[in-house]
Amino acid sequence: MPADTSPIAGEQRYLDRLYKRLDALRGQARQRLSEVKASRAGGSPQNRSERDAFATLHADRLAQLESVEDRLVFGALTMDDAEVRHIGRIGLQAEDLTPLLTDWRAPAAEPFYQATPNHRLGVARRRHITTSGRRVTAVEDELLDLEAALGVSDDQAVELAGEGALMAALAAGRTGRMNDIVATIQAEQDRIIRSDLAGALVVQGGPGTGKTAVALHRAAYLLYTHRDRLENSGVLILGPTKIFLRYIDRVLPSLGETGVVATTMAELIPGFSAGAADRPEVAEIKGRVEMASVIARAVKERQRLPRRDLALPVLGRDLVLKRSDVAEARRLARASTKPYNQARQVFVRELLSRLARQFAEQSGTDLRTADLAEVSEDLRAARDVRTAINLCWMPMTPTRLVSDLFAKPYLLEYCAPRLSATERSALVRPAGSDWTVSDVPLIDEAAELLGQDDAAAGAEARHAALRQRQDVEYAGLVLAQQGGAGLVSAEQLADRFAAAGPALSLAERASADRSWTYGHIVVDEAQELTPMDWRSLLRRCPSRSLTVVGDSGQTRAPGASGSWEASLSPVLGADAWTLEELTVNYRTPAAVVDAAQRLARAAGLPVGHDVAARNVPNSLMDCPVADPVAEAVALARSRLPRGDVGRIAVIAAGSDLAAVRASAVGSDLAEKMAGAGESPLDFPLSVLSAPEVKGLEFDEVIIVNPAAIAAWAGTETEFDRRTGAADLYVAMTRPTRRLWLLRPTDQPWDWALAAATASAAATI
Repeated sequence: MPADTSPIAGEQRYLDRLYKRLDALRGQARQRLSEVKASRAGGSPQNRSERDAFATLHADRLAQLESVEDRLVFGALTMDDAEVRHIGRIGLQAEDLTPLLTDWRAPAAEPFYQATPNHRLGVARRRHITTSGRRVTAVEDELLDLEAALGVSDDQAVELAGEGALMAALAAGRTGRMNDIVATIQAEQDRIIRSDLAGALVVQGGPGTGKTAVALHRAAYLLYTHRDRLENSGVLILGPTKIFLRYIDRVLPSLGETGVVATTMAELIPGFSAGAADRPEVAEIKGRVEMASVIARAVKERQRLPRRDLALPVLGRDLVLKRSDVAEARRLARASTKPYNQARQVFVRELLSRLARQFAEQSGTDLRTADLAEVSEDLRAARDVRTAINLCWMPMTPTRLVSDLFAKPYLLEYCAPRLSATERSALVRPAGSDWTVSDVPLIDEAAELLGQDDAAAGAEARHAALRQRQDVEYAGLVLAQQGGAGLVSAEQLADRFAAAGPALSLAERASADRSWTYGHIVVDEAQELTPMDWRSLLRRCPSRSLTVVGDSGQTRAPGASGSWEASLSPVLGADAWTLEELTVNYRTPAAVVDAAQRLARAAGLPVGHDVAARNVPNSLMDCPVADPVAEAVALARSRLPRGDVGRIAVIAAGSDLAAVRASAVGSDLAEKMAGAGESPLDFPLSVLSAPEVKGLEFDEVIIVNPAAIAAWAGTETEFDRRTGAADLYVAMTRPTRRLWLLRPTDQPWDWALAAATASAAATI
């Protein structure tokens, strides 16, 4: 029979060829990794280091090849000279180095995203290829040269490249994880993704405009394009919540990138986590840039002069810790410009030296330098001397410093003279209180000023040396039991014990090191950061290479400015950042977008005029009901998707949220939603608050009592009004298909809420 010449059949044959090559490369990577692992048992430390490096290289390559299984190829360009370029997740070459697949980030792939009928960039035809597993299911062609000849305008209100593939992706059921958009990146998104590495790029866009997806694809693009600059420093992604980080955790691996650290402000400091939240007025104070001066003053306060000379009977002598000696030692320590804990070592050495000279004078001996050092160590071991010196310059940890600051009103009054008595009173709390997210940048500031304790580092080094000696002794016993074979020494055998563990990846090393500096940082929901948050982030990126993503209309955090100019210019400089805007809402149906924007403008939120990419019939449902909680549970039950695809969210506030959760847990819905310790993204039903759904999306969203989320009872502060409006705006813009607004029949809506929905809602 003649071969099938249809476009789908032709692309299927090419796809088979690509997967055959991918499987071969995977086999090669596995073989090389196995060979390296098999050879790791012996050799010099240098040989082991080289083998670890090769093992990491092959493991990373294998992980990359394994992660691109799904939708390996998604497009093809036919150029004016008849050249055909297939575009995919990674670049592939045949054994003879003939290009088979062009990486989407390569310059040769740029026309796939940027070509238009009026600016074809040499493209005659752009093809979008849809696959399921290893099977081609659809092909969509755009004949750019024909459209240009017919005079099709390039200035449409919303021009969508690959509209069929894009709409299919938008209409697909949610899975609880963000999908990459590599196959459907639009021109305005692609231009931002390919922006230069240098400087800070701010991406402003309303809900559903693809800000997060653009930021993640930009991270993948930068890692590909600037591999030489970023492979040893890495990229940090800062997200708003753990749920959000789990939601996006598959995007970068699907693009072939795994060497990225992702965290939240609550866990920015390795080994430290904050789970509580401050009252808004307290969080606002802690977020002020003036708190950096408060922390600095608290550090200096720990360097104290005694009120008088102190008598120290020690080693059979009556020594005196002179106030003037303490002052001079402190001056020398501060002049070293070292952080507090390292400068303390200068301080301690100087005081011990002066006390040792006193001892020599009282003994009537002329001690040599070596003898003075020995006497200094004897004095250091004396309890009275150690106590007196510590009282003058106490060893300090960041958490102890901040805890003491807020637990001692007199200390806070001394360190924060510019705060009012009311503000200082708001900050006071008992020692041992739970750490809050607002504490994190303060602890980070303290850690920067305190530095590591050299004494603790020295103790660790001595412990490591002792452990090494013990390993050598044990290895000697092992060799003796084996007859003392001369092929390997005890030291070599001990080294093998120590090297048995795998080498840490860059991401693992970076996430464990508070002082690690990254080559680039991506900040999502950046409008929520306070000035102190920005200080913490920027010390992790000296190059100031940032991708800052957010929406000023969604600002709700106390202390956040709600303005990019006010947030960034003070910390970066007015000319050190540029602003790009995304204007097309790909997620949310037009009726919902219109209602949410009307609400936001009525509340005074600074939202833009985003254009929705699609209309969905009956996408906004205004439902006056007798019992919103009971109706929400019943509606969720009836709307739950069948199978693994599709997600429903019920969003509520306060007592409504607790009531919905209790009702759902006590019903047949319990198995459809997350239990304790489980991620809500792994289940078809999520019951969440408005702050918890930031950055997420669902097929359908049920909002219980919208006016309660907005919290516009007329007695709240301006902050409460703004926060409530932002929360409702966020909640309303989560669905991809339908929004249900359940409100009590006997409770009229706030005027702004009514105006927002009167023209668009279909009442049932």
